[in-house]
Amino acid sequence: MTFNTIKSFKLEFDGPGDAVYASSEILSGKVVLELSRDTKVDSMKVLGRGVATAHWLENRSGGMNAVYNDYTSKISYFRKRQHLIRDNGEHTLLSAGRHEFPFSFQLPEETLVTSFEGKHGSIRYWVKVKLHRPWATVRKIKKEFTVIEPIDINTPALLAPQAGTKDKMARVWYRNFGQVSITAKIDRKGYTPGEVIPVFAEFDNATSRSVVPKAYITQTQTFIARGTMKQKQAVVATLSGDVVGAQRRETWQGRAIKIPPVGPSILQCRIIKVEYMLRVCVDVPGTSKLCLELPLVMGTIPLHPFGSRTSSVSSQYSVNLEWLRMAIPEQPEPPPDYSSVVTDEEAERNITAPHPEEDLSGIMEHPLRAFVQEFRFRPPPVYCEIDPNPQPLNMRRRCMTC
Repeated sequence: MTFNTIKSFKLEFDGPGDAVYASSEILSGKVVLELSRDTKVDSMKVLGRGVATAHWLENRSGGMNAVYNDYTSKISYFRKRQHLIRDNGEHTLLSAGRHEFPFSFQLPEETLVTSFEGKHGSIRYWVKVKLHRPWATVRKIKKEFTVIEPIDINTPALLAPQAGTKDKMARVWYRNFGQVSITAKIDRKGYTPGEVIPVFAEFDNATSRSVVPKAYITQTQTFIARGTMKQKQAVVATLSGDVVGAQRRETWQGRAIKIPPVGPSILQCRIIKVEYMLRVCVDVPGTSKLCLELPLVMGTIPLHPFGSRTSSVSSQYSVNLEWLRMAIPEQPEPPPDYSSVVTDEEAERNITAPHPEEDLSGIMEHPLRAFVQEFRFRPPPVYCEIDPNPQPLNMRRRCMTC
């Protein structure tokens, strides 16, 4: 058996290369095997998998002889196997030339989780083929596919307005300089990438110094393993207001902040979550930043015109395909680091347990698929047996925000 017996061994999915899938859909394709001569084969099987993995290391001892704690958790969402050539104890002789072996899997009916790639975890779906031949190494090919679970923002929970108020006293040492307060409201909780969020807010500056109001959209990736939580946070959009002078009041009548092409919220996975927040903030003289948080959910199915729920599936899908082509809008300056947005109290908070689960029944029910994860819309990575995010040898001490 020579190495050039197999001229070509490929795995191809039916449909376009950028196709995405959702629960209950059929994933089909074919294995193409091209042989330079007659070849004996023991078996060939195809395996479909979907796995969420969270993993990171933490240094628990200093010095030269560092010892690390390994935090790993996995959840399997999908596992199916299909025999293309069954091993029945005898060799199967394939003639020279091209052979095609079709296969198909039905994805589970229960809700899957959107594909995701992060620093400390991933949610991946793939198909793997193994070819066994007598007296030869096993040939393997693997190809990933993207799953997008729909989030329909046309639900009561996501159409509900979000509002709040917060205040803080400005003081230097033991002397008070007055109070700063924020009141803010947005029309709803659910939005889709590319939309503009009108922010209605009032800033009451009762201090003797000027303040500058700002708003940010933040993304928080949460990874959970062994009862411990690690987070990565980033600012994805910013909005700066006008200076509010001492003893003055400023009002935002629907000041617009545009959502860039970010990935959808991931709320149904027990070990990986992607959440969004609108933060309306001011720097309070002599004390920490004052921030009011309004939760957001990034959906995949946009708001129906005039509140109608009868839009066709094809028209909704075409809108979502437009999101795929979106680019990050040019900005005069990059968004600030997350550390410059959070308050001192939040920065010092030691997060040791996951947040309580939110009841999101009814949000993930629409049978429509949408756009790919990550706010720069990179396609799923080519599979490699080597970890694409290896832990560095000079591991830093744990940082909850990186």
